[in-house]
Amino acid sequence: MLSDGVYVLLYYVIGYRKKVVKDNLKLVFPEKNEQEIKQISKKFYHHFCDMMFEAIKSLTISEKQILRRFKITNIEEIKQYEKANKSVIFLCGHYASWEWAMSIQKHINFTGYGVYKRLRNPYFDRLVKRVRGRYNSYLIDTKETISTLVKSKENGKLFLCGMVADQSPKLKKAHHWTEFMGVKVPCYTGAELITKRLNLPLLFLEIKKIKRGFYKATFSTITKTPKDFKDYELTDMFHKLVERQIKKAPQFYLWTHKRWKHKNNVPEKFQ
Repeated sequence: MLSDGVYVLLYYVIGYRKKVVKDNLKLVFPEKNEQEIKQISKKFYHHFCDMMFEAIKSLTISEKQILRRFKITNIEEIKQYEKANKSVIFLCGHYASWEWAMSIQKHINFTGYGVYKRLRNPYFDRLVKRVRGRYNSYLIDTKETISTLVKSKENGKLFLCGMVADQSPKLKKAHHWTEFMGVKVPCYTGAELITKRLNLPLLFLEIKKIKRGFYKATFSTITKTPKDFKDYELTDMFHKLVERQIKKAPQFYLWTHKRWKHKNNVPEKFQ
């Protein structure tokens, strides 16, 4: 009820980032008419409001409830690496409930790391760490990621490191562009760089929203031998997997994010 009330306020009264959402949808779904774009937009805002309240609930939700609401369909995909004494890196997109993916730590014995960009507001930064820390996982800033993971590997400490890797980097830091939802975009390549440097298995986490407040997540191994791939090939594969999710159910992607803001600034060598 609270989520539905905030939806009305956010969509009809405030109109929070409605233009960004509409422009993004029209850009990547040029075949859809105005009515179809509007329907996807409304469904997205309903989901967006649900996620806000799920984030708040994360402060108090019980372990029993989080495991009931965010189910891993094939935890054995991770367990096989744990048994082989092998650390793992997994990627996911801003899709469905990536925040609750931190509860994966409850299923395994790995040390859990989640990569994030430190928030400017110290209060909210502490709050985010507190929420995610409830699942015995540690947040590491993007600038600390390589040093932390290298040190963990050198010390023989097994870890599971999760990254939400579909953000848009600053143009001056973009080393690679790929086609994402039919549009050329710059990509973060740090996940691929780290995976190859440490020679670790790279997995993808596909999250599906079953109904309001309930999700199912499935792991799939992208590769066990990352060094066998050409530069940026793994980055492209990841974006294709996120794209496949979006096309199946577009309402659960984070359309308020300006993912395609650099579409008109593609360097000549990437065109």
